[in-house]
Amino acid sequence: MVTSPSPRRIVVGVTGGIAAYKTVQLVRLLVTDGHDVHVVPTENALRFVGAPTWEAISRNPVTTSVHDDVPRVRHVALGQAADLVVIAPATAHTLAKMAAGLADDLLGTTLLATTAPVVVAPAMHTEMWRHPATQANVATLRERGVRVVGPDSGRLTGDDSGPGRMSEPEHIHAEVSALLRGEAAAEQDRASAGSDRGSHPAPAPDSADLAGLRIVVSAGGTREPIDPVRFLGNRSSGRQGVAIARAAADRGAEVVLVAAHVDDAVLAEAPAIDVRRAGTAAELGAAMRDAAAGADVVIMAAAVADYRVAEVADVKLTKESSPGGLELRLVENDDILAGLAASRAPGQTIVGFAAETVSSDDELVERARRKRERKGVDLLAANAVGWDSGFESHENAVVVVDARGEVVARADGTKREVANALLDAVVRDHRERLRPGATPSR
Repeated sequence: MVTSPSPRRIVVGVTGGIAAYKTVQLVRLLVTDGHDVHVVPTENALRFVGAPTWEAISRNPVTTSVHDDVPRVRHVALGQAADLVVIAPATAHTLAKMAAGLADDLLGTTLLATTAPVVVAPAMHTEMWRHPATQANVATLRERGVRVVGPDSGRLTGDDSGPGRMSEPEHIHAEVSALLRGEAAAEQDRASAGSDRGSHPAPAPDSADLAGLRIVVSAGGTREPIDPVRFLGNRSSGRQGVAIARAAADRGAEVVLVAAHVDDAVLAEAPAIDVRRAGTAAELGAAMRDAAAGADVVIMAAAVADYRVAEVADVKLTKESSPGGLELRLVENDDILAGLAASRAPGQTIVGFAAETVSSDDELVERARRKRERKGVDLLAANAVGWDSGFESHENAVVVVDARGEVVARADGTKREVANALLDAVVRDHRERLRPGATPSR
């Protein structure tokens, strides 16, 4: 179970979107965790949720003007004192102002005055989110270290539906908590190394320890056609693979993401990454073999169908054409992961994933060891799945085993936390493989 981080001073910026009503719950969750929360709404935000609500929920006074509380220089003091700044919702206009460094209100000056981590939760109509200007602004903010949570895909205002819906407060809260835990761990590392001039603490997640590496990641679930309108598929959302790709890019790697079926809103969380689409297992295999050429690390996080239909119908199958029932003959798909491991280049690290239904942690570890040996990969991350766990979730829990069968990593939390824990293991394994005199890739 993931514990709550120690109390911090958090600034929550609220901008002028209808999703502001959801931020009330986010503030409540942060206050419940014991954080000192200061809400900074824009004037437009107050047209959706008034200042009395923010003051009642945050338990702190609310102002919007740089001319308020001038003796304390509030327009910079808020940012200077913050341990974290969260903008939810972040409108397209706000993202543009942040990218340009504009500071024409209290929220803008707070953002320019802070050196704390910044998290934004975009919310806007689909066309606005997909506009090249917005995508360029988001890419700029990511390059500066801003964390982007969402947006999700779903019902928007009016009759619109699609990517652009602000992530749910619980999801944003989980991402914020994970970030604060990471910051706390980094502080502990720095403190423990502070008196030892010759020591160098391990890099915190999202450092540049993957700089210079080319990493290929697969994500999502393949779909095997039955007829022009039906397919065999699985429940993978692609979130874990996208989280790995995003974390690797944030840590300095050149990343290629081969996406099977992944929702546009999930892919939108990695706008600056080279994304290549694939549909079936055969298409995914071809795309991965092509992308893996010259890669330093290959991570197969996609949920690949083990079987495909032997004979795909050219027309839609109907009850009239198959009265009394329908039988499908399935044939095995090629083993993409084993093939990549068998044909790996010298020094290349191959990482596999295994989703297993198990009754205990010991059984999960044992299955991971057997599958790693069978596939011939260097690392294998296994997670337990069921009707209500593993797939279609913002959280995950994995155990990672190496070529010796040893458990080298465990992670339980958001998929971003799992991604960073896995990449930590990848860094160690890859460095070991490149060490002079090291055993060649298995």
